[in-house]
Parts: sequence; C-alpha cells; structure tokens
Amino acid sequence: MTGFGLALALPFGLFAMFPGWLQSLPKSGNWMDNVKVTLGFVELALAFKFLSTADMVRHWGILKFELFLALWFICALLLGLYQLGLLPKLKGASGKPGVSRAVMGVLALAFAAYIGNGLLNYQSLSLLSGIAPPVHYNYFRPMDCPHELDCYKDFDEGLKVAQLENKPLFVDFTGYGCVNCRKMEENVWNKEEVLKQLRNNYVVVSLYVDDQARLFPESKLKYLLDKHTGDKIRTVGAKWSSFQINNFQRNSQPWYVLMHNDGKTLLNQPRGYTPDVAEYRAFLECGVDAFAELKSKEEGKSLIGAN
Repeated sequence: MTGFGLALALPFGLFAMFPGWLQSLPKSGNWMDNVKVTLGFVELALAFKFLSTADMVRHWGILKFELFLALWFICALLLGLYQLGLLPKLKGASGKPGVSRAVMGVLALAFAAYIGNGLLNYQSLSLLSGIAPPVHYNYFRPMDCPHELDCYKDFDEGLKVAQLENKPLFVDFTGYGCVNCRKMEENVWNKEEVLKQLRNNYVVVSLYVDDQARLFPESKLKYLLDKHTGDKIRTVGAKWSSFQINNFQRNSQPWYVLMHNDGKTLLNQPRGYTPDVAEYRAFLECGVDAFAELKSKEEGKSLIGAN
C-alpha cells in the first residue's frame, strides 16, 4: 500500500513543489495515447497475475499454467503489433513508428515468442518465475508437486510415511503467492543434484501457509484454537502458519526444515531463500549425514539395552 500510494502521489507532489516543470512537459497528443494503451496492456497482464494467485489460494482451478501463459502471450503479441503500427484502430498507433516504438514492438514480440515456447514445451520461464503459476499446476499434465516429486501437504501424514520408509523429513513452509518459493522450485530444485536428494533421501512435506481451504468445510462455526495466542484457526493455511510460528519462531517463506522422523529433532539449522545451488545441496547433504549419525547412535543404544 505504501508503494502504490507513493507512486500515485509522487508526480503530483513534485509538480506542486516545482510548478515550472509543468511548462516543460510536451503537449498531450498521439504519444500520450500510446502511453495509455501500452500501460493498459501491462496492467491487464498484471491483473491476470494477481487473479492467478487468488485462483491457487482458493482452489478455483480456473487460471492454470496453460491459460495464464496463453493470455500473457496474447497481451505481448498485441502490444508488439500495436507498437509497430499494425493495429491502427487503437489510439496512438497511427503513423510510422519511431525508434522507441519500433524497439518496444520488437521486444514485445520477442517476449511473446519466449512465452509461446514455454507454453508449448511446458517449461518454467525464468523471467516469469514467481509470476506465472507453477508448471505442475496445469490442465493436461497435472501434478500435485513440482518436478513430479512425491510430496505430502499434511505434516502428520508425511511423518508417518517418513517413519515407514525410515527417511528424514524435508518440511517446506511455502505459499501459493510466494515469489521466492517459486524461484527456488524452478531454479534450484530442478538441478539434478538437488532433485536427487529430495526424491531419494527425504520425505517432502509442503505446507502452504496461505491455503484458504477450510479445515472444517461442513461447518463454518467449527475451528481450532491456537494454544499460544488464542486465535481461531479456520483455514488450512492458518493452521500451518501457526504451526511454523509456534515451533520455529518464523513467519517467512520459503522456510526449509530438515527433521528426524521422530517429528521433534532438527537435523541442522533451517534455511530460508537460498538461490545458490551448491549451498543448498550442502544443506540437504548435511541433513542426510546428521540423520544417519543419529540413527546409528539409536541402533547402538538399542543393542546395549538388549544385551
């Protein structure tokens, strides 16, 4: 709100302080129409971005990966054609385009091609990381988790699986609207050495702190009570947010916790946003080594007790 308010108020404040600047502004005309139409395309694309976040949080299943990229492709394509003067019916597109309009038009068409390539190949796009819905959230190749990982969205369920498979827990506090979470999934988790660790050596538990699904859909009056704050917890996201705050004293995402399958013991210091692949891989390897060491000690104690 501060950012939006400052951006809207700054021009008026500056012109009020320095009224002479108003005389230096070019007269409104074709260029102003071009600016308004261009910003209209940009605002329309950004509106789809915010709608897609609400779509994931509310589980509407409307604006998934394919549709989102298709809409952005259309916006970029139309913007490119407009700047090159190929949509003359729109204001500001008349006349031969100048250098600035031609450059913007070519860049918009190149961006449209970039989006189209990602759409056709079902690839995450680094330029849209955290903006577009994740690739696994799609209509025709749906997956519950990134990179076809087997992940769980309930801590207790993941803990039971970890105990059965004798693996440590990788607890991922994330969010549908978390930009850095998507950047980690699309630019770090996708690396072979990291993906191998997550797939083979851990049970992945992804807890979405902004999930607006109700805990008790059958009753709007039913809720859980946070023992520490007394807050009423009615949604899945509120439950995992409270779980993170009360157990790890953090309320930021992403937040990665490597945990023993006893559900209590931490294997190393939890981490947040870590874009360095080597550093993140070392973090995962450290957790595996710590788990193996603890298991070895537990087995040694059980043998001594048996003797």
